[in-house]
Amino acid sequence: MTIYLVDVEQVIHTCPGEPEPHAYDTRRTLVDVIPGGPCRAPVTIRCGQVTTTIPCHRHEPAKRQCGACRVIVTERTITNHHPTEVAA
Repeated sequence: MTIYLVDVEQVIHTCPGEPEPHAYDTRRTLVDVIPGGPCRAPVTIRCGQVTTTIPCHRHEPAKRQCGACRVIVTERTITNHHPTEVAA
């Protein structure tokens, strides 16, 4: 499994149209990547007389991919900022 570790920073605010606090700016920062290694279940595809083998992540949906090709995104931290200053 390839694991992507990210930090999430959200700027939230309240407004007359929606009084509940909600995010209006979300930024994600990639912190680390842990590679899963080479594909363990390559797929053979054919087009006419040409045959080639490709990694399963290029052909199969996520639930049918091998463990090395599957992707996991982990949120390390989630930070919410609520600015209190009033715009003039």
